[in-house]
Amino acid sequence: MVEGQLKEHVAYSEEQTFIFPIGEEKKSSQFNSPTGSSRYGSSCNVSGGSSQLSGLDQCHEQDDDRRERDSIHSRHSSGSLSRDGQVGFGEQEKALEVTGEEEKGAVCEPKEVKDGATAHPPPDTVLPRDLVRGPQERNILFSVTSFPEETASSPFTQARAHWIRAVTKVRLQLQEIPDDGDPRLPQWLPEGPAGGLYGIDSMPDLRRKKTLPLVSDLSLVQSRKAGITSALATRTSLKDEELKSHVYKKTLQALIYPISCTTPHHFEVWSATTPTYCYECEGLLWGIARQGMRCSECGVKCHEKCQDLLSADCLQRAAEKSSKHGAEDRTQNIIMAMKDRMKIRERNKPEIFEVIRDVFNVSKVAHVQQMKTVKQSVLDGTSKWSAKITITVMCAQGLQAKDKTGSSDPYVTVQVGKTKKRTKTIFGNLNPVWEEKFHFECHNSSDRIKVRVWDEDDDIKSRVKQRLKRESDDFLGQTIIEVRTLSGEMDVWYNLEKRTDKSAVSGAIRLQISVEIKGEEKVAPYHVQYTCLHENLFHYLTDIQGSGGVQIPEARGDDAWKVYFDETAQEIVDEFAMRYGIESIYQAMTHFACLSSKYMCPGVPAVMSTLLANINAYYAHTTASTNVSASDRFAASNFGKERFVKLLDQLHNSLRIDLSTYRNNFPAGSPERLQDLKSTVDLLTSITFFRMKVQELQSPPRASQVVKDCVKACLNSTYEYIFNNCHDLYSRQYQLNQELPPEEQGPSIRNLDFWPKLITLIVSIIEEDKNSYTLVLNQFPQELNVGKVSAEVMWQLFAQDMKYALEAEHEKDRLCKSADYMNLHFKVKWLHNEYVRDLPALQGQVPEYPAWFEQFVLQWLDENEDVSLEFLRGALERDKKDGFQQTSEHALFSCSVVDVFTQLNQSFEIIRKLECPDPNILAHYMRRFAKTIGKVLMEYADILSKNFPAYCTKEKMPCILMNNMQQLRVQLEKMFEAMGGKELDPETADSLKELQVKLNAVLDELSMVFGNSFQVRIDECVRQMADILSQVRGPGNASPNARALVTQDADSVLRPLMDFLDSNLTLFASVCEKTVLKRVLKELWRVVMNTMERTIVLPPLTDQTGTQLIFTAAKELSQLSKLKDHMVREETRNLTPKQCAILDLALDTIKQYFHAGGNGLKKTFLEKSPDLQSLRYALSLYTQTTDTLIKTFVRSQTAQVHDGKGIRFTANEDIQPEKGSGVDDPVGEVSIQVDLFTHPGTGEHKVTVKVVAANDLKWQTAGMFRPFVEVTMVGPHQSDKKRKFTTKSKSNNWAPKYNETFHFLLGNEEGPEAYELQICVKDYCFAREDRVLGLAVMPLRDVAAKGSCACWCPLGRKIHMDETGVTILRILSQRSNDEVAREFVKLKSESRSMEEGS
Repeated sequence: MVEGQLKEHVAYSEEQTFIFPIGEEKKSSQFNSPTGSSRYGSSCNVSGGSSQLSGLDQCHEQDDDRRERDSIHSRHSSGSLSRDGQVGFGEQEKALEVTGEEEKGAVCEPKEVKDGATAHPPPDTVLPRDLVRGPQERNILFSVTSFPEETASSPFTQARAHWIRAVTKVRLQLQEIPDDGDPRLPQWLPEGPAGGLYGIDSMPDLRRKKTLPLVSDLSLVQSRKAGITSALATRTSLKDEELKSHVYKKTLQALIYPISCTTPHHFEVWSATTPTYCYECEGLLWGIARQGMRCSECGVKCHEKCQDLLSADCLQRAAEKSSKHGAEDRTQNIIMAMKDRMKIRERNKPEIFEVIRDVFNVSKVAHVQQMKTVKQSVLDGTSKWSAKITITVMCAQGLQAKDKTGSSDPYVTVQVGKTKKRTKTIFGNLNPVWEEKFHFECHNSSDRIKVRVWDEDDDIKSRVKQRLKRESDDFLGQTIIEVRTLSGEMDVWYNLEKRTDKSAVSGAIRLQISVEIKGEEKVAPYHVQYTCLHENLFHYLTDIQGSGGVQIPEARGDDAWKVYFDETAQEIVDEFAMRYGIESIYQAMTHFACLSSKYMCPGVPAVMSTLLANINAYYAHTTASTNVSASDRFAASNFGKERFVKLLDQLHNSLRIDLSTYRNNFPAGSPERLQDLKSTVDLLTSITFFRMKVQELQSPPRASQVVKDCVKACLNSTYEYIFNNCHDLYSRQYQLNQELPPEEQGPSIRNLDFWPKLITLIVSIIEEDKNSYTLVLNQFPQELNVGKVSAEVMWQLFAQDMKYALEAEHEKDRLCKSADYMNLHFKVKWLHNEYVRDLPALQGQVPEYPAWFEQFVLQWLDENEDVSLEFLRGALERDKKDGFQQTSEHALFSCSVVDVFTQLNQSFEIIRKLECPDPNILAHYMRRFAKTIGKVLMEYADILSKNFPAYCTKEKMPCILMNNMQQLRVQLEKMFEAMGGKELDPETADSLKELQVKLNAVLDELSMVFGNSFQVRIDECVRQMADILSQVRGPGNASPNARALVTQDADSVLRPLMDFLDSNLTLFASVCEKTVLKRVLKELWRVVMNTMERTIVLPPLTDQTGTQLIFTAAKELSQLSKLKDHMVREETRNLTPKQCAILDLALDTIKQYFHAGGNGLKKTFLEKSPDLQSLRYALSLYTQTTDTLIKTFVRSQTAQVHDGKGIRFTANEDIQPEKGSGVDDPVGEVSIQVDLFTHPGTGEHKVTVKVVAANDLKWQTAGMFRPFVEVTMVGPHQSDKKRKFTTKSKSNNWAPKYNETFHFLLGNEEGPEAYELQICVKDYCFAREDRVLGLAVMPLRDVAAKGSCACWCPLGRKIHMDETGVTILRILSQRSNDEVAREFVKLKSESRSMEEGS
């Protein structure tokens, strides 16, 4: 039953036609490639060729007969109707793509499936077990499964449908379709993460020298009988026996006595005695004698210039003439001569008549009899011939303007034999319309119809001309038609020809001619007869003699396109055409129609292309002699406008279909077929030219676009085929005997083996297109490059499937190793860069493929981070076991740094070689990799920092470890540049810069630890220096001898330190890198300077009160921690000027030593070193007087109590300040009135201080509380003046009023800014030291501008000072013999006493 349905379907299909209406074609000139319609509906079937393409692997068991029918059906069955009821090309191609596979599926599917729903079941549908038959049927069932397009209502995208189809194929092969309809494959366990960098091929090259043989020899042998079938190029003459019989007779008649070789005229110069007119042009034979030429045989007369224009049928004409005039003897002689000529013709060219007999399948007996009849008819000539001719003069176009007005007054004369008729005159028109009909009777087949166009003139000149000539009007052109060439009804445009060389002629005339020949009223016109002859001859030579192949005749020259057959057959058609007036263009169009049924045979496309090009030239290339449009000329063609247009439309459709499978029909391995492909495109171009220039259509489909769409359609089907048969094709291509289970042959979520094979096949396809087809299809270099189109289409299709596979399938489960995904990434990148990146269609676009792999690359980076950390720990462990040895003589770091960065650089090289074109994704990769770098390097730094103190006692190891840290920084900088440097993503760059800062901090820390490890030994050296220095005695004068002694003493003092430095710095210079060495030198410099300052220059105080003061002050200063680590010396040292000079010289020596002639620390660093400046400042203070030191103290210490804040000023004591002091934790407040006077003559300053009151005193005591105020003037030059005053005490009053006034004389040496008032509130105690409640300091510089003011001073708990103040205090504390110094130290050392009960 299924077999019957198939036959019925095929029969119905063959009745359909691929007529492509030109209007419909214009609508669909921009048609979508067939991929969009049925990409998932068939295994790359576009035509019969491609159905065999997939059929090779799926239906070997099918018999050849059914494969032939399938092939024909897939080529010629029509698609669904378009909206307007006509078959559109897009629908036809959809049908073509699916039909071949549908038929195969129809053989295998049960009727229930076929007659059910119109669409195939989706892949998730549960298929019954009885549907899963054999491997062949399963493949066929799979190939029939189709999927909806990706629309808004579609549940699947195309790529998802493609994926599901591939998985369904495997499941069908395995017979593992679950009953619950769940399409998901079972989950497999992954084999573990990728092993770091191993197994990643970052430079793949998938090109192969061999091309991919998609079409086997079998399919080439069984290729379809290429051409438009009988349903399209109908040749009814092959079956019209009556017409064939008549054409057979006419052909014999034309060949037995051909015009081309009949007896020529015997012209002789002749003198007319009476006015005689030329037989050819009807012009008068002018002259007195020897006016023209006359034939001695038939007597025809003409001008000498017209003799070549007469037909060469002298004998037949002479016989007719003699017969009519009763000259029987002459007639018989002529007839005998004609008989002899026919006998010679038959004897010399027997093959011609044999071919005619074979072509029309006539028996020998009948042929002999017919030859006799034909000979007699030739001898009878036209004596028994007559015809009725009706000529309608329709119109003319493009006539010459003969009048002065720029126009003409045309009319037409028509002459048949001796009968002449004329039309009416159309005045002032170069494109006249007459539409006048004339009837003639003709009794001589050798007569001519002479149609002449004239310009009517009615002036004096024309009347005179009429007297002298038969013609008075201006000649506009003529056309002469042989009567014997007329038959049936004709509507023809004739070009107007010149009569003489002097004629000025242009334009054409349209005639409708109807001929009824006596005895042949029912016979077809000669054009139809010629068509019958040509088609039967073509059929005989190709289908019968040539077994279906077309024999291409060898011809050269400009008229080679007019040679259609071999010599014998060509002579047959040419003689017939010559005898019966068949135009050469009609011959060409007839042969073109015949070839269209064989257009895919070898060599035929080139012939057809040449033929159509010349047909186009005939109609489209108008000359100056005619202004008739190409479409009008073509409309008047005897071949028939509609017939030829329909033929070209059918041919255009078929060519597009076959070009859509060019890889099958024109395999790259066959140079002959490649040439046919080129010619096929030329033919398609000629059809487009015909539509544009001859039919004059507005916008016919461009040939380049049509070919491009066909190429895309073929590439779509090719991709579909290689996707569905990837493993088999790959194994066959590279002779691999690799047997894989069915579940691993298609795409799988368990492995990625399918995709590299597919990429390899795609590359093979692109290379074939690039190297073979691009060179052939080069007619449109600017619009079509097959290699580029192939790459573009293949990439688009591959991208859909690859994207879906990775993003929708693999990303969920990730069952493959990350290294496998990376390998696939590199192959996809290679494919893109090699073939896709430079395509014009994709210029300026960021490729999508990096986004498919982004998650897998990040997964690999995550795994790589763990691998890198593990590698780091192993490298450090190995380095530790080896004792952190230098890697080489010139490399000062150990191998662990090399190992770590080798691994990191290899990882980065993988990322770099990905050449990610998406800047956002690349930035993502860099950010992730930067985190790995940071984690690895900080882990390295942490391990070194943790263990570094233990290595400080070793000789070289600390230096090598610091070198390692420096090398980390160097390599990090190099990696930063390699990753992009300034072009790097800001977040990544900031991350790496921050890492560099952290590593620098670690190196600083290691250097400090290493420098501090020398503290004990440097302390000992400096103590020895102090002992030596303390033994130096003598004045500090500047005599030469004294300077020499100072230099000698300085060398002695420095010897312990220099011995130590020499022994160590020599080692450091040889082991440390330059940067590390400078860091070590800086730390040693710091330690040496600080140690010298606190040991020699500023030793601890011996007085416990002073010591307590300094330590208390030091608690408030961040830079005085150096004072805490020293023990209090029993003996107080006070440096002499000479000792200071020695130390100053020693510092210069140490500085030069650390500079080391430019190899060590820079001089600018040493000079600006805060440690050196502090030491030198301390030394400078030793040489200053007590007054100078106190003045320096007053000017530098501006924030001794409450940071110098809280003092409020008013104009006088009666005005209370508006706000509080604003300071934290005041212990009370003192109100004083200060008046500053300066003597105008001497400049001496006098200060009057009135202690007004104390307020809000905070003090707890169980006994008597008697507060009083002590006011001290602090400043220089006070040794001989009253410096301190006290008020009376007030009993048990926490806000006492004093109102006592004191006077201080300051002298004129310094200004008020060098002085300050220190106010101290105390509790008076009998027989013991008074207790301090609070202190306040008021600089006189705040009062100097005001002159007089009231001050409200908040009380603080103690005096605060900076490092300068502490240093001055320490120096003054050592001047035990100076009363002012002792008093100053005691004054500044006071602080609030302990309260009772606290």
